[in-house]
Amino acid sequence: MAAAIDINAVVERIDKYHAAFRCYKGLNYGRSVLCMKKNLKSIICVTIICLLLVGQTIGVFADTYYGLLKFGSRGTAVVKLQQALINKGFSPGAADGIYGKMTENAVIKFQQANKLRIDGIAGRETQSRLFAAAAVASRGTSYTSTDLYWLSRIINAEAEAEPYAGKVAVGNVILNRVKSGSFPNKVKGVIFEYYKGIPQFSPVADGTIYNDPNADSIKAAKAAFSGTSYAGNATYFFNPNKSEGTWIVNNKTFVKRIGNHVFYK
Repeated sequence: MAAAIDINAVVERIDKYHAAFRCYKGLNYGRSVLCMKKNLKSIICVTIICLLLVGQTIGVFADTYYGLLKFGSRGTAVVKLQQALINKGFSPGAADGIYGKMTENAVIKFQQANKLRIDGIAGRETQSRLFAAAAVASRGTSYTSTDLYWLSRIINAEAEAEPYAGKVAVGNVILNRVKSGSFPNKVKGVIFEYYKGIPQFSPVADGTIYNDPNADSIKAAKAAFSGTSYAGNATYFFNPNKSEGTWIVNNKTFVKRIGNHVFYK
């Protein structure tokens, strides 16, 4: 005979199981929410870090711009502008932080040389071009103490009053000749080369090649040997204020102007 079933007991037990199940679901739901919150925090943190990195990257690669600089502007930004002009061979006089007539004229000359809008105002385009890295580093050239001795002396004799970039550029021309195959293959040989009884470089003729070089000229010589180049492939240069350079102008290709020197290849 089958045992009697206590309906009330069964219902009570079912209620207990149901309550336990609901508690279990609630616990899992709570854990899921907690897990979701933790994941959300992680996602937010990663997103913020990525944005910061992108911001820094943009800052590194963005054009250098100190705001619109023009006649009458003053301050540190103007000093940086003037120093950059000096380094590129467009002297505004002293880097005194005052955007006066000399600075305006230097900006105009820079704009003319770089085919920019000519207005004497250093806006974003002008500053972007001006503050761009001027020197191109390439594989260096091995050299001896004798090479350094003569290269620093020709740089000093030819470009003592020129900006640093102009000094390095003179060294570039000498080394370009050494490598070209159309000139002697030694630094001293290039410097003391004669053509139809006339020395290729005027310091050889007037004796200034033997003057002791200053520290900047020695530094520029070492930079040229190390691969720093401001003159590209130029193998000729001259000062238009001292020489017409007719043969060079008629037979060679203009590269650039740095300070008082024009460079050709």
